[in-house]
Parts: sequence; C-alpha cells; structure tokens
Amino acid sequence: MMQKSHSQPLPSYQRFAQAMSPPGTRPFRVGIVIGPGFLPMDMVGIQAVFGFCPGAEIHLLWKSLDLVEGFPAWWTKPTTTFSDCPEELDVLAVPMLAPETTSDPEVIAFVAKQGRQAKYVIGVCNGVVLLGAAGLLKGKRVTTSVNSLPLLNKLGAAEVVTSGGSVVVDGNLYTARPSIGSFEAALMVADIALGREFAELANLVVEYDPHPPLGPGTVENAGKAIAENYSSLIADMIQEYSRGAIAAYTGQAQG
Repeated sequence: MMQKSHSQPLPSYQRFAQAMSPPGTRPFRVGIVIGPGFLPMDMVGIQAVFGFCPGAEIHLLWKSLDLVEGFPAWWTKPTTTFSDCPEELDVLAVPMLAPETTSDPEVIAFVAKQGRQAKYVIGVCNGVVLLGAAGLLKGKRVTTSVNSLPLLNKLGAAEVVTSGGSVVVDGNLYTARPSIGSFEAALMVADIALGREFAELANLVVEYDPHPPLGPGTVENAGKAIAENYSSLIADMIQEYSRGAIAAYTGQAQG
C-alpha cells in the first residue's frame, strides 16, 4: 500500500515505493508528533527507517496542517491533524519538542490517548519527558538525554538508566537518547514488528554504521568544562520542562 503523496508524484520514487509495498501489503502506520520547536535530529531516524519498511504510512502529527518550525530553521508541513490521526497506530514516536509544546494540555492529552493504543511507543531525547507528562512512563525502565535524566523519577519512572546503549526497552516502550537513538529505536521496533529481513533491509538502505569522528557524545568524552557549559546553556529549558511536565503528571495522578 502506498501512502497518498501531498506533492507532485515523482515516478522514480513511486516505482521504488510500489516495489517495497506491493498490492495487498498491510499498512504499517507510524505517527510522529511534531510541533513548534521539534528537533529534526530526533525524528529523522524514525522517518527514515520506517519509511523504507513495507506498507509504511508516515503521519507527521500536529494540531493543524499549518507549517511548524523545527529547531533550528527546519520548516515542516504536518501531514495529519490530531483529529484525523488513525485510532490505532503501529508506532507512536515523540522527538524532543519545545517545553512550551511539551506542557500544552492538548498535546499531552493526544499523546496519552495514542500512546495507550499504539502497538509500540518511541520517545527520543526530551520527547521522553512528554511521554512522562502523559503518564506513559509510570513503573517503566527508561532513559533520555543526559540533562533530563533527573526528571524521570518525578514522572513515574521505576528505573532511570544513565549509562550503556542509546535505547532502553521496557515492554512496548522504547526510550532513547538524542539523535542516533531515533535510528536505533526504530530499527529495534522494525525487527520485532516486521521481522529481521525487513529490518535488515532498512538498515542497509540507510547504511546505518556510525563512526563518531570525535568519539562518543558523552559527558565522559566531552570533559568537565564542555559538559558544564552545555549544562549551563540548557538549564533554563530543563527547568521549564520540569515545571510543565511534572505538574501535568501530578495532575493526572491526583485526578
């Protein structure tokens, strides 16, 4: 099944998509929540991996179909409104969104509803904080970006993983660190949901084979001075995440 295009058809891509998803292929519906201030690096791996899987339907989800600006300067047109989102997604994915978006009651309610119904849920970077605001981390083993790790216990997480791989899996919940975590979480879900053959095909198509030229992007590798500078730069934003997400989670717990 081919997803309806929102632009002029490109025959070369159409032929490729038809070969990937011949008639009769079951739709595989992936919803990626975007909105003002979303971070493209945290969603592109999900879009890329699942976009090369059979039956792929990629829904870029927002309240309206108006353009939204990913940070920085990555203007994107949503494909599907919250109200038109399929009732049961195969995958709901949430990249990092701005604190103002993460604390939006309409966004939280949508993520809570879709997250409970989706077969698999992926949170990347501070997208995990939004999952927490929506009550989806309760009792779970999870991770997120380094500066937001202290928030997760306050959002119901049972265990916060601070080191190791980029992705932590607990049931159908896949939480990931920034950037390449989106590729790794998507490949792991594809392996389970669609089978090893299709996951390995997607792995080959995106040629996933990271070789960090400066070493791993970790606090240990960066060193104290750079790590402290980064922490200082993002401290105000982390406080905003904390205020909005924790208040939303606490309100649900008391409701």
